[in-house]
Amino acid sequence: MARIFAYILHKAGVADDSAAELISAARAIDPSAPLTAIVTGFGADLDVVCSGLRASYAEIWKISNEVLAYPNAELIRQALVKILPAGCVVLAAHEHFGIDLAPGLSIKTNASFVSDVIAIEGIEDSHLKLVRQEFGGQVSAHVRCDIASGVVITIRPGAFKQVENAAVNGIVVDKSSEIGALTARRRYLETIVAEAGDVDITKHNVLVSVGRGIQEKDNIGIAKELAEALGAAVSCSRPVVDAKWLEKSRQVGSSGKTVKPKVYLACGISGSFQHLAGLKGNPFIIAINKNPKAPIFQVADVGIVDDILEFLPELTTKVQEARGVSVK
Repeated sequence: MARIFAYILHKAGVADDSAAELISAARAIDPSAPLTAIVTGFGADLDVVCSGLRASYAEIWKISNEVLAYPNAELIRQALVKILPAGCVVLAAHEHFGIDLAPGLSIKTNASFVSDVIAIEGIEDSHLKLVRQEFGGQVSAHVRCDIASGVVITIRPGAFKQVENAAVNGIVVDKSSEIGALTARRRYLETIVAEAGDVDITKHNVLVSVGRGIQEKDNIGIAKELAEALGAAVSCSRPVVDAKWLEKSRQVGSSGKTVKPKVYLACGISGSFQHLAGLKGNPFIIAINKNPKAPIFQVADVGIVDDILEFLPELTTKVQEARGVSVK
């Protein structure tokens, strides 16, 4: 069986939550296959990340280089091509960096490429069977790859639940000297931080998040009433911001905020990977959508097929009654 590698995202010395999800995806491919984490960067934070991963990965390959202080997919591809063995499987999170890194890596390693994978059906006759979605989640595509030639896969955030694993006390292998000189045609300039809004959705344990299914700005009040009853905050998907129904600071997703609530109510949200990329920490997801084929149901812990304009007021009433709040 080919070796499996997981590219680990990290920030300020902390590995991204997707590091645990990639373990689950790797186990779905082959529970007995060797699994190695790859971590790139520079400075003390890199060592902290590698040390933290020892509890869950048997082996961690560290690539330290000053030009990798800010993750540049063009440079990291050059580094990975020099150290990855032929015919291996590479996993990465399907978010903005993974989307940038993975396609070019598959070309340079002459491997198959499958993006935004939501399920893995295992290996059959030397072919890896994967499931991804097409047409906005309306169709599930079953893909077969010749695993012998290698495969590069991006995994949809939240599609593979984190599982408890026994501590493995892994080893860190420094591969920095093997990558040689790295040059790129693009360079990091600066990070522009979005302005903070009146509510910081990243600080709340419960979020009532609304999408296109809320239909119009006047209906936002329905979600706000439920959020007040739950002691939660209201967040949203990108179409709501684009329509100017809520401010940008309340948007969850790859182009919005990254949140780590304990409970996430997705109300009228289809569940695109751009939106799910903003959900971290393995929250309990409750999805309410009148479309039974909405992609959000693929990752939800509880799915409710109903019109949110009818369901949310009823839920608010029940919550208020359970809390002993006077219902008008």
